[in-house]
Amino acid sequence: MLAENSANATNPRSNSYRLACLCDLRDEEGRMLLLRRARDPNRGFCSPIGGKLDTATGESPAHCAQREIREEAGIDVPIERLHLLGLISEQAPDGHWLLFYFRVVGPVQVQARDVDEGRLDWHRPDELDNLPIPETDRRIIWPLVAATQAPTPGGRDGFFSVHLDLMAGGLSWQVHQILPGTSGPPPSPQQPARSSLY
Repeated sequence: MLAENSANATNPRSNSYRLACLCDLRDEEGRMLLLRRARDPNRGFCSPIGGKLDTATGESPAHCAQREIREEAGIDVPIERLHLLGLISEQAPDGHWLLFYFRVVGPVQVQARDVDEGRLDWHRPDELDNLPIPETDRRIIWPLVAATQAPTPGGRDGFFSVHLDLMAGGLSWQVHQILPGTSGPPPSPQQPARSSLY
């Protein structure tokens, strides 16, 4: 997914997990918004929009998804519309990643266009096989997304957790959890509870 050549391989923190989010946006026709990336990592490949968490400020994964959607797609999505569909850990020689895969609940409208990071375009799910996408996405992530999405419009998406191991130069993976989507409507968004522990 995001494994890249690290310029700070001698940094003792380079073996720590780097945190990022991926954002799955769909339109009224069920098409997916993908970014054909103009920069590394994954230059020339199509993937969902997303980016690194601002760990210096303590940014949450959901707030990161909100920010990335605003910056790259140009729309504001409320937290209540972000469903954590997947958790992806990636172990690689040049750095490890922990990725939070969010699905935006309900359709959005975004104009296809060029952005700083590359080209945003809408694609039907049946077009994925003909797009340049990373092999980990093609073999692992997209099938898990399909297996956990709601089976009917208005249903509730499920959840998956997967670990990718690229340490030996090849690719192996283990699905830790998979909960299929359901046909029933999602529960009404509730105001998040606030802790008074501090």
